[in-house]
Amino acid sequence: MIDLHCHLLPGIDDGPRSMEQSVAMARAFVDAGTDTVIVTPHVSWDYPHVTAQLIGETVEQLRAELDEAGVPLRVLPGAEVALSRVGDLPEEELQALTLGDGDWLLVEPPFSPGLAGIEAVIDNLLLGGHRLLLAHPERSPALAKNPERLRPYVDAGMVCQVTAGSLTGAFGRDVQRAGRRMVQDELAHVLSSDAHDTVRRPPGLAEAAATLHDPELADWLTNGVPGAIAGGGPIPPRPEREAPRRGGLLTRLRGRGR
Repeated sequence: MIDLHCHLLPGIDDGPRSMEQSVAMARAFVDAGTDTVIVTPHVSWDYPHVTAQLIGETVEQLRAELDEAGVPLRVLPGAEVALSRVGDLPEEELQALTLGDGDWLLVEPPFSPGLAGIEAVIDNLLLGGHRLLLAHPERSPALAKNPERLRPYVDAGMVCQVTAGSLTGAFGRDVQRAGRRMVQDELAHVLSSDAHDTVRRPPGLAEAAATLHDPELADWLTNGVPGAIAGGGPIPPRPEREAPRRGGLLTRLRGRGR
């Protein structure tokens, strides 16, 4: 599986504090069935020191440590850019913060009840030609209450990432319902861990994927779309839903008796 959203770099944001903790997290990723991650430290007003250059340098350090430790995890650079910070960043920096080898930008909505000014930022990014992956909209109160607000942006080419812990109930029932609804209503395209450590916010996608009871959809969310985003290829079509059987159980039983 491919995880497009995690906080694995040491000492940069609210992820692991040391290289040793990062290596332990990387082992946990591998043990959970993940072979590729894009590291996405926060680029926000809380972490003004985080730049594309710092991310790139730290990724190289982590890769060297993982090679020495024999941890077979592929690590690619990226970032989680707060929508409130976008206007402060030059275009060259935004381009340098895209995910992996592609041109997608992971952007974070606010956790406030409203979206004042944020929708205009998304509009401007899309009009400017940016390809956007929206992080965990199910955890944004304004979007969780009304997921259909995402529809125009999805129709315009934006894709959305639901967090694994949201589907398993780690963030409460309201977030869980919102996340499941977004998947059901075809407003979610990527499943990521948003891992920060090995205990409180651990790596792993399999448990959340299993809650979908649809292996093809789970693979699309954890491999198909993430692989396309990481590599810069076209987004594959969503698997078609199996057509429901006509008639209820009683109807089918009666049919057998004829």
